Amino acid sequence: MYTVFKKNMENSFLSEFKRRNYFNQCTNSDELEQLMNKNKIRAYIGFDCTSSSLHVGSLLQIMCLRLLQKYGHQPIVLLGGGTTRIGDPSGKEVTRKILSEKVIEKNIKNIEKVFKIFLKTKNKKTKPIFVNNYKWLEKLNYIKFLREIGKHFTINKMLSFDSVKMRLEREQSLSYMEFNYMILQAYDFLELNKNKNCLMQIGGSDQWGNIVNGVELIKRYSNKQVFGLTTPLITLASGSKMGKSEKGAVWLDKKLLSAYDYWQFWRNTDDRDVLRFLQMFTDLSLEKIKETKNENINQLKIILANEATSMLHGKTAAVKAKQTAKNTFEKKSVGIDLPTLVLKKKQVINGINIIELVTSANLSNSRSEVRRMIKNKGIKVNNETIESDKFSISLNNFSQENFLKLSHGKKHHVIVKII
Repeated sequence: MYTVFKKNMENSFLSEFKRRNYFNQCTNSDELEQLMNKNKIRAYIGFDCTSSSLHVGSLLQIMCLRLLQKYGHQPIVLLGGGTTRIGDPSGKEVTRKILSEKVIEKNIKNIEKVFKIFLKTKNKKTKPIFVNNYKWLEKLNYIKFLREIGKHFTINKMLSFDSVKMRLEREQSLSYMEFNYMILQAYDFLELNKNKNCLMQIGGSDQWGNIVNGVELIKRYSNKQVFGLTTPLITLASGSKMGKSEKGAVWLDKKLLSAYDYWQFWRNTDDRDVLRFLQMFTDLSLEKIKETKNENINQLKIILANEATSMLHGKTAAVKAKQTAKNTFEKKSVGIDLPTLVLKKKQVINGINIIELVTSANLSNSRSEVRRMIKNKGIKVNNETIESDKFSISLNNFSQENFLKLSHGKKHHVIVKII
């Protein structure tokens, strides 16, 4: 009996959650482990809709939802149409910009598409349930809400949470609107528990206080046991925040970031992060990762890039991105999936200055920065180093197929075409 139970524990959601380094904190983890071994449950993660898409900073949470599905549990994706109208103060130094209702609704539709790529939708028992908290938050009666929900919160405790305390310690303003956020998030959990039988909330470690509030509210309001589980905040070995690259946010949307650029983001992972990211951001089994950990580090980076890109863009796009990179870096030719800048022939006939071309290709937003790049021999046209910021691109620089390759350093390349 003990052997069977131990085996189940080793092949459980929470066990793999820990072995993939997703685990940070949990309320009553032993009870949660037993519950999830006996029953299939519903768990939710909330996402505010402040942008038209999510970026890789949200990918760890998406991987948690995928893991729930793997073990037969059902994820609930809460898209915060209501809470986005207020703004979460967690980790913020200033009040978040308030978006219009029209923009928020558009963001919700776009973000939902991202989840439908990463999560399986055919199995009725595990397909994601999408909810928008504006559905219940917009109907709240303020007086009734204060009497039934507000009485369960003390100002003393609310002031002790990091999301509030850090702002006050820095003497940065915290609006009453933002101060209410933690109560509304706790109320979301209560609503999902009552109407969707949701038994767990998952979030980043900065959400711990908000999650605990929800667990305690449900206990006081309905005397039910629910659970909170958090993941660590991911930082790179370099110390920078996950989700950013030299060129900006790494979007989980092919309209905002090409498959090639997404592949390159993972291919350029710091050596110190590769094994950790293989565990966290791919579906490769932990046993397989263990088998391959002694391979050449560059080969491991390619495996990471292939697996991560296949998940979002599909295997075909990942293969094309890999081939494009090989052509660009090894054969020094042109890859078919490189970002492209299209110019009209009349723009080039009289010549176009190299600084203007680099900024137009989004390799830099600053003309002074481009001058520094050129001075440091970092700009190339067709693999030839540009020596002067006075250099002018003419029709002679284009191949018979009417394109040239513009490069910044070894990693960033753009195809410039004329029509």
